[in-house]
This record gives sequence, structure tokens and C-alpha cells, in this order.
Amino acid sequence: MLPVPFLLLIEDDDAIRTALELSLSRQGHRVATAATGEDGLQLLREQRPDLVVLDVMLPGIDGFEVCRRIRRTDQLPIILLTARSDDIDVVVGLESGADDYVVKPVQGRVLDARIRAVLRRGERESTDSATYGSLVIDRSAMTVTKNGEDLQLTPTELRLLLELSRRPGQALSRQQLLRLVWEHDYLGDSRLVDACVQRLRAKVEDVPSSPTLIRTVRGVGYRLDVPA
Repeated sequence: MLPVPFLLLIEDDDAIRTALELSLSRQGHRVATAATGEDGLQLLREQRPDLVVLDVMLPGIDGFEVCRRIRRTDQLPIILLTARSDDIDVVVGLESGADDYVVKPVQGRVLDARIRAVLRRGERESTDSATYGSLVIDRSAMTVTKNGEDLQLTPTELRLLLELSRRPGQALSRQQLLRLVWEHDYLGDSRLVDACVQRLRAKVEDVPSSPTLIRTVRGVGYRLDVPA
């Protein structure tokens, strides 16, 4: 039997928090809840959730800052709940380290689908490995090393790197990457791809501002270049 996913839901609106907790529990998840960022961070220290569902607009420490604090020490998946789908909220959230976002009002089944898609990104796949210069991707162990040092990647960053590495030298559009990594392809969500590429470059490139491994293909998307 597969383990039951354990979620931490941080949402200050009592009605929304209760409704989502009930819906996610019915979908087969275990759910711990918090009404503030401070309480959520405390619960995170005391327990080990598989994923955090995090509201952006929280009293005290807002969701962006909670996300940043989590990312300082942990790479577990984070899904943001936002009342706005405009660039400011979404881009700031993704740059803070979120893996995905859902716009309110939230439907429980939609959130459940996003949660399960994010959790699948950390599942093991084939047993081969690949080397790109100083970067080694071990698909069996689901690890990445650079110059012999383990890189701490989020499940989404890892899945993005795996998809690019399956097709070295081939340009993949943002829409293709959305389908392969995030399992949805709403055009506006191309921001997910750009933000994740930026975070991934910061970890795998020697000079992130001048990438030589994950290259931008203007007007298309991205490709993984094989070092000569």
C-alpha cells in the first residue's frame, strides 16, 4: 500500500482552511493546519510533511517570507494559494521558491491534482545515469552532483533537469515543459518554467548569469547543451 501523503496547510481564513482540510482528507491525504506563518514554521520544525500548501496573504509573516525561510533549509515541495494571478504575486512567489501555484477560489479536486503532480516529480524512474561535464545525474538514486558535491534540488527542479537531460541538445518549448514537469499547460503558467529554470541555473551553472548548460532558445524555450 502506498503511503498516505502528509500535507501542511497554512491558511488564515478559517472557512477556507476548514473546507480545504476536509476536501484533501477525503482525497486521501493527512493534513496538518496552521493559521499563521509563524505557527506553520513551528509545525514544520516539529513534523515532516511531504508538501506545504501556503497562502500568500497571511497575518504577520506573509507567504512569500514563509516560503523563503523554508527554502533556506529544506527542499520539500511548496504550492502557493494566491487571490491574484497577475505577474507580481506569481513571480514573487515563484522566485521565493514555490513549485506551483493555484488561484483562489480553490477547488479541492484541482488542488489535489496539483499536489499529486508535484509529489510524482520525486518518484524514482530509470536506473541509468548521465554526465554533463562536472554534472552527474543519477536517475536511480534521484540525485545530482556537481564536482562530486550533492546538489540540493527541489522535486520540481530535479524533474525539470531530468526532462531536459533526456533530450540533450533538443529545444523544448515552455508548453512542452509545462506538460512534462507540471502536468498542465495553461499558457500563462509559462512563468513557472522561467522561474524554475532561473533557480536551477543558480545551482548547476558555474556562472548562472552566463549559462552554458541550460541554454535559452529564443522564441522557443530551453535546451540542455552537452559540453564538448
